[in-house]
Amino acid sequence: MSAYPNLLAPLDLGHVTLKNRVIMGSMHTGLEDRAKDLPKLAAYFAERARGGVALMVTGGYAPNRTGWLTPFGSKLTSRRQARKHRIVTDAVHAEGGLIALQILHAGRYAYHPFSVSASALKAPINPFKPRALSDRGVRRQIDAYVECAALAREGGYDGVEVMGSEGYFINQFLAERTNKRKDRWGGSPQNRRRLAVEIVRRIRERVGPDFLIIYRLSMADLVEGGQSWEEVVALGKEIEAAGASIINTGIGWHEARVPTIVTSVPRAAFTSVTASFSPHVSIPVVTSNRINLPQVGEEVLARGDADLISMARPFLADPEWVLKATTDRADEINVCIACNQACLDHVFAKKTASCMVNPRAAHETELVLLPTRRTKKIAVVGAGPAGLAAAVTAAERGHQVELFEADDEIGGQFGIAQKIPGKEEFAETIRYYRRRLDLTGVKLHLGHRATAEDLNGFDEVVLATGVVPRVPDIPGIEHEKVLSYVDVVRHGRHVGTSVAVVGAGGIGVDVSEFLTTTESPTLDLAAWKAEWGVADPTVAPGALTTPRPEASPRKVYLLQRKPGKIGAGLGKTTGWVHRAALKNKQVEQLRGVNYERIDDEGLHITFGPHHENPRTLAVDTIVICAGQEPVRDLAATLTTPVHLIGGADVATELDAKRAINQATRLAATL
Repeated sequence: MSAYPNLLAPLDLGHVTLKNRVIMGSMHTGLEDRAKDLPKLAAYFAERARGGVALMVTGGYAPNRTGWLTPFGSKLTSRRQARKHRIVTDAVHAEGGLIALQILHAGRYAYHPFSVSASALKAPINPFKPRALSDRGVRRQIDAYVECAALAREGGYDGVEVMGSEGYFINQFLAERTNKRKDRWGGSPQNRRRLAVEIVRRIRERVGPDFLIIYRLSMADLVEGGQSWEEVVALGKEIEAAGASIINTGIGWHEARVPTIVTSVPRAAFTSVTASFSPHVSIPVVTSNRINLPQVGEEVLARGDADLISMARPFLADPEWVLKATTDRADEINVCIACNQACLDHVFAKKTASCMVNPRAAHETELVLLPTRRTKKIAVVGAGPAGLAAAVTAAERGHQVELFEADDEIGGQFGIAQKIPGKEEFAETIRYYRRRLDLTGVKLHLGHRATAEDLNGFDEVVLATGVVPRVPDIPGIEHEKVLSYVDVVRHGRHVGTSVAVVGAGGIGVDVSEFLTTTESPTLDLAAWKAEWGVADPTVAPGALTTPRPEASPRKVYLLQRKPGKIGAGLGKTTGWVHRAALKNKQVEQLRGVNYERIDDEGLHITFGPHHENPRTLAVDTIVICAGQEPVRDLAATLTTPVHLIGGADVATELDAKRAINQATRLAATL
């Protein structure tokens, strides 16, 4: 008997049967934007089809130039382009998979001056103001959608997904927030729905009955002026009548001030929205957002919240997610921890997406892990993210690997990160590596600080010895009030009710969130919704209500030497969430600070280059988060070839993405 009978059950769609209930949702990788990268895209999708995904959806392709996300970005507008896509669709079909192309028109989210929308209203996240379409212009956009769908079929795709959510073009027509028209495309809810319904109806007429049409429907806009529940349900019914095969759940606009996909969002946080919608239509409905483990997907389907689940980033982390669930190896899944560091943050920086915990994602043709031709005896020192990645990758290639860790447990900085509120998911990465160590036969030495003598006889030594907190040169730094972030987070040292956090980088922000949250933080869904003002969409338009964050148990000051914005170096897709959380907890943020001294009165500070406006923070505790120093003393004592990786190599701001990538690439060459 399968542990996941609902998740792995087939689904008959009439002309085609899905072999399970798992869809790989659309996510842009950057490989879509250049025709020369189609072979890489083919390898990327083929690996996930081989891993058992029932149906995959590509990143978004614009149906015309005005719909581009960025200039010269991905689009499908000619038969010549469609023929080139055969390399992708043929590769997927050869592995027994199905694939649909997502048609995405950016509307006012387009990052170029040719953008168009329902009305000439600039998005708050975009400097370009769109042009309002005429009636003829709207009809031309519909024609472009239809032609794009026909070209997708010619390119070998099994269907298309019409992106009607996340605040893109179609969503901009649906919501009163962005549609101020008075013609047949606006003014009333029925008129605002006309564009979406016409697109689906016309596509179905063009492609015939044996082609999948998925419509991604925004069920909770999470913005003011969003759709009411009655409008969402009415749209779903009309989309079904127009010929859609499947309705997929969309949650939140990109300009929404509610996080939907970051680590701090509880798992399956929005499946109840899909559950409320599903009874209103008879075609299959997909739910999505923060589903990353088979047991979570199984519970969602067993409750009847939806007919299928959609996941995107979890298939970056582990292309064999479905295969491992099918073969009772869920404990081997490399779980997506929703950090966004190598996927979404890369895409917004116009880089090729990847995955922090799986650097091979979207780099399958470049980072190839071949069996070694000559087995070596390799020592890895340090069982943080870098050391773990190096050890298991080298062992998987056939090397004999021994891993030395001075601590009594593996994890390194991830062992600290998992204790930060909203970063509990980091424990999944440690769990994954623990299992990989067992399966690959790595010999693990815990509680053992390696010496040069221990490392004699190895062919190669990889030093992943990490970092130690940097101790800043502040008079009185030895005062009993002073603790390091390791003391506080990892070792649970007592912290008073008023705290100064010295250093406002990623660690300082994390520690501030740790200190302003209750002593036993959990990803409690009700508490999370209250904090961010997420309501039941059936009673609140846009699913918004007044936020009610829990009060902080401490007064916290977050201090930064630089005069610039605090948190400026945080990830583009996650930084705003952390800054909002600090504001909700009333953390006092001070910039351009000089640390004059620490004594019984507290922390004495001044501001600016001339040390003006002296102030004493009468705090109980001072937590130092002022950077790190690399630990690499062992390297000078070794005669064996040595490789420095992770924090031992570069100890600026902690960077697990760089560390795991560097370690994996090194191990691929040993």
